[in-house]
Amino acid sequence: MGKPTGFMEYPRKIVPYRDEQERLGDYKEIYTESSEDRLKQQGARCMDCGVPFCQSDTGCPVDNLIPEWNDLVYQGRWQEALERLHKTNNFPEFTGRVCPAPCEGACVLGINNPAVTIKNIENAIIDRGFEEGWVVTPSPVERTGKTVAVVGSGPAGLAAAEQLNSAGHNVTVYEREDRIGGLLMYGIPNMKLEKKLVERRVALIAEAGVTFITGTSIGKDIQPAQLQKEFDAVLFATGSSIPRDLPVPGRDLKGVHFAMEFLTEHTRSLLDSELKNGKYISAKAKKVVVIGGGDTGADCIATSLRHGCENIVNLELLSQPPEDRAANNPWPEWPLIMRTDYGHQEAIAKFGCDPRNYSIVTKEFIDDGAGNVNALKTMLVEWKDNAGHREMHEIAGSEQVIEADLVLLAMGFIGPETTISEPLSMELDGRGNFKAGYGNYETSVKGVFAAGDCRRGQSLVVWGINEGRGAARVIDEYLMGASILPAPGITTG
Repeated sequence: MGKPTGFMEYPRKIVPYRDEQERLGDYKEIYTESSEDRLKQQGARCMDCGVPFCQSDTGCPVDNLIPEWNDLVYQGRWQEALERLHKTNNFPEFTGRVCPAPCEGACVLGINNPAVTIKNIENAIIDRGFEEGWVVTPSPVERTGKTVAVVGSGPAGLAAAEQLNSAGHNVTVYEREDRIGGLLMYGIPNMKLEKKLVERRVALIAEAGVTFITGTSIGKDIQPAQLQKEFDAVLFATGSSIPRDLPVPGRDLKGVHFAMEFLTEHTRSLLDSELKNGKYISAKAKKVVVIGGGDTGADCIATSLRHGCENIVNLELLSQPPEDRAANNPWPEWPLIMRTDYGHQEAIAKFGCDPRNYSIVTKEFIDDGAGNVNALKTMLVEWKDNAGHREMHEIAGSEQVIEADLVLLAMGFIGPETTISEPLSMELDGRGNFKAGYGNYETSVKGVFAAGDCRRGQSLVVWGINEGRGAARVIDEYLMGASILPAPGITTG
């Protein structure tokens, strides 16, 4: 490495978010810029560790060449760093903002010191690349004459489309929403990922030759069998879009919504009219309860705060994570520890307390007498180990009533919709996902492939990119007999 002793000389310094009170007044990104000197120092912290677990199977899903571009940033060789970054990751401007950074959880320095700020460095590399005009998506030298339909324009679909186009195939991407981007466009709030960044990347891919068709639902507007006839191969990258429900008494009351309904309508209204058209679920002056403690729950909290909610409570069924790794959660596994996300920080800044409450189960939604929700009945639970399995036990006498005008269910997703798979009699796996093996991606229907959350279940943006790249290589082999695309974990130079 360029600075073998850097990890002993420089402390970890992350790029801070904007001040909570400032950012609560707008929908702009929460991030700040970092100085080049600080980023060089953080790049210098990357050790000559011998085995870079950050890019191993416990670290980065796309096998980013992290030590290489950390060192190049330390040396000030930014354009070369960008070249190395793009060899494995099609969209570092997305992962550099929204990825939880499993690479940092597996960082060798993280065994006994704070890990390298890999995510900050990645984001700085790609942002500088765009500023300098280094980012391009070149058109292929020649076309193969083969055609591929990609259904879904989230991370997996976009990555596959870009890879297949680079191999010379004619790619058409179908999206049922009015804008391209899938989860990137409507599932992640503008504060975490400004939509102009998604539009910028989509424009580059389109300029390179990919055709995008919006407002078209496969299985409704166009039947899957028609795609089979018109294209040489079809890739389903439709995501895991069926939300996990909470079937308790009162679930049908007005004011109880799925998180994605809330976030999608908000973002669409923000983009269409800066919220002036009122076509969204407003949390203004409401008592909001968010059920679910993951990233989506934090996004609901942050959005509700910006609407001007009266107060906010976040309920989580599981117990509170520890501050440090537990004995059964050793490095280089992902550290299952207590984290305070941007939305939690903002709630603390506004109301003076953390909105999160752990080990709570919702038993009933209470009617206000006019068909609207106005409270929840809950109970505390405790988790006990039983022969290696955790069991939930309700605590007698712990009943509580929590006032609520708006309830948002952010409990994850259970699988893809079957409007595509059923017409093709496509096999599903035991969890209801499209059955297709990792590494081969072909479904039970010849010439039809699946990648991303619809195949593996709800996961990370970076795993979507990984699967899109892997599926593109398999489809290229299917069409041509051999592939010129890099296999996962293998670069071209």
